[in-house]
Amino acid sequence: MQRAENAFRHLLAGLSGFSILVVFGVVFAGSVSRYLFSAPLQWSEEVAKYAMIYGTMFGMAFAYLQGTQITFSIFIDAVPAPIRRKLALGVDVATLILGGILVHAGLIFATKRGGIMASGIGIPMYWAQIAMTVGGVCLVIAALFRLIAFFTRKSSGGEES
Repeated sequence: MQRAENAFRHLLAGLSGFSILVVFGVVFAGSVSRYLFSAPLQWSEEVAKYAMIYGTMFGMAFAYLQGTQITFSIFIDAVPAPIRRKLALGVDVATLILGGILVHAGLIFATKRGGIMASGIGIPMYWAQIAMTVGGVCLVIAALFRLIAFFTRKSSGGEES
């Protein structure tokens, strides 16, 4: 199971990095084209925006899987380890549920508005709007990995070190 989790973590990191690379490349090319050649790339802002959305979705799941998401550690560190462990379980269950809600809401949004054509790049908006669903799926998978790890760790009632 650890192998699958590591592979998924590497996939998320790679997709996040690639998305940021696309954002940087497209914004750079658009700026050079606009200010050096006075010929703006009409599609550059739209592609950069969609790449940023996908990057955020992949990065959200990656940060959660790594355990580097924003937390209220001042409160969490103040409670005993057994309670921290239960809080961690609650967070993982809530993340699984919220990821599922994100998948469902993203599908509804993409199917209702996905037929609109993107003005700058000429593709159906479905491909930009489905990012919410993709992010939800990634979050659900990450939550499942964390829940499996939670229940398969040898536990003495304390927090994992």
